[in-house]
Amino acid sequence: MACSIIRIYCNMRCILLIIVSILVLTPTTAVHWIALSKWRHGWNKSSQCLYAKKHYLLKGRQVSLCQKHLEVMSHLVSAAKEAKSVCLAAFSDMRWNCSSITHAPYLTPDLVKGTREQAYVYALASAAVAHSIARVCSDGSLTTCTCGAIPHEPPHGDFQAVRSSLQTDCKCHGVSGSCNIKTCWRALPRLSDIGERLKRKYYIATEVKMRQIGSKYQLMPANGKLSMYQKNDLIFVAKSPDYCLRDDRVGSPGTHGRLCNNTSTGTDSCDSMCCGRGYRTFTTETFSRCQCKYYWCCYVKCQVCRTWVNAYECN
Repeated sequence: MACSIIRIYCNMRCILLIIVSILVLTPTTAVHWIALSKWRHGWNKSSQCLYAKKHYLLKGRQVSLCQKHLEVMSHLVSAAKEAKSVCLAAFSDMRWNCSSITHAPYLTPDLVKGTREQAYVYALASAAVAHSIARVCSDGSLTTCTCGAIPHEPPHGDFQAVRSSLQTDCKCHGVSGSCNIKTCWRALPRLSDIGERLKRKYYIATEVKMRQIGSKYQLMPANGKLSMYQKNDLIFVAKSPDYCLRDDRVGSPGTHGRLCNNTSTGTDSCDSMCCGRGYRTFTTETFSRCQCKYYWCCYVKCQVCRTWVNAYECN
């Protein structure tokens, strides 16, 4: 890395520019830009911003910002692809499997009604932007983003899960690899790690309602017995459906045809995934390398083995 992530966070001008340009829209369109994950070209022409607008990948002020900061756009595409991939992987074993994100820029009701799923996707999306831009800033890929001065205090600001997930990496310089002397720095975690951290917050997200506090209105916990949520917690205003049956009115894809695990007791179990409707068993053929043998020198030769395994699909 050209400089440490800590120093990157002390010069957040570029990151702030992108996050603001993406998120200061109306809540119902703030993550439609995830549709940039479908972009299959380079991004080095101003006309491409207009093309993206024509296909609803960008809206409003995002178009002019795109034209002004073309060098950033390819990194936003990467952020969109990574956010989509992380979300789908994180919820692959649950009834809501984040498939809603694949419909962007046309958002389904579960991502616009104020559900906990929406809270997760919004948090992950903004974290992906901060993560992607911080990464390319640190390796010098963006000319508009520099390392900044050496900080005298830890980074602060509203970067959610990225800042709190910074990890310490070290490199040893001692004799024979010993760590008598070592250099350490604060580094970005993988976005998948951030996604898992946010998933834990998803489970304990707080339902809130607008209440009048004095002369002002404020989002307060719907359950008056709960303590006030923190600024880095996930909150929601609308209860989620159970996602058992397909219902386009609420954005539920249903679980018909989903694979399940008949030996599990978790969210991927056939009992939970199939919502009591039962499941069918079928066999699938798999191929794998087997009976591998090392030959001197220097290659490994394997056979291809065919096996049949049972799979289970929800009715």
